[in-house]
Amino acid sequence: MSQIEERLTELEIRFTHQACLIEELNEVVTECNQRLARLETENGRLREMVSSFAPELSESPDE
Repeated sequence: MSQIEERLTELEIRFTHQACLIEELNEVVTECNQRLARLETENGRLREMVSSFAPELSESPDE
């Protein structure tokens, strides 16, 4: 095989590997985004529940 063919093959291998890594990363980011959305929803529900138990309590200064 010529040097150009070897380099082209190496680039194709690298490209394929990087494409797989990008797809895996995309799956992880998507999953994290879904988990974050669920946690935000749950947090909102918990806030509503706590405020219904003690409406006289004010929010803490860090909120």
